[in-house]
Amino acid sequence: MKKIFALVVMAVAFAMPSKAQISWGIQAGLNMSNVTADGASVNSRTGFFAGPTVKFSLPLVGLGIDASALYDQREGKVGDETIKSQSIQVPINLRYGIGLGVAEVFAFAGPQFGFNLGGKKTWAGDAAEWTLKSSNFSANIGIGATILNKLQAKVNYNVALGKTGEFESVSSTVKEVADAKFNAWQVSLAYFF
Repeated sequence: MKKIFALVVMAVAFAMPSKAQISWGIQAGLNMSNVTADGASVNSRTGFFAGPTVKFSLPLVGLGIDASALYDQREGKVGDETIKSQSIQVPINLRYGIGLGVAEVFAFAGPQFGFNLGGKKTWAGDAAEWTLKSSNFSANIGIGATILNKLQAKVNYNVALGKTGEFESVSSTVKEVADAKFNAWQVSLAYFF
């Protein structure tokens, strides 16, 4: 039974690429970050992301998958200090599109895996500290449009599904630790070759 299952999986794997379309491109955009940390007043700032992207059109009409490897920068401001998150983000989205002649309108959703490139940020003379996790997990949901199978515009919300880091405040009598998250509205453009 296991051999038959393995043969079916291999046959599907070899058959799908022959009917699927693969497009490679580059993507760049803006992050409008929403930083939340219990016990800390954080003002959000605009960041950016950029990197290669790939789009797979599956044999089923309208379905596809897109994935990217993006350098991502998000910021928040606490008093006079800036908290900066620099990471590699890997979104993998399932998409469903409707063709409208030379354009396609689509909706998408999926997980996003992040890998921190920075460390920790300390301010207020070691009285408070922001520590980023080495990895994070979030989810995307959004809409977009592609024109002539080349130019794509997307808008989505990226919500942290776990903590992005910790905010630690130390006073003379009490040490407080709070979870913090980087959520973001994202607007992007991609060009496929």
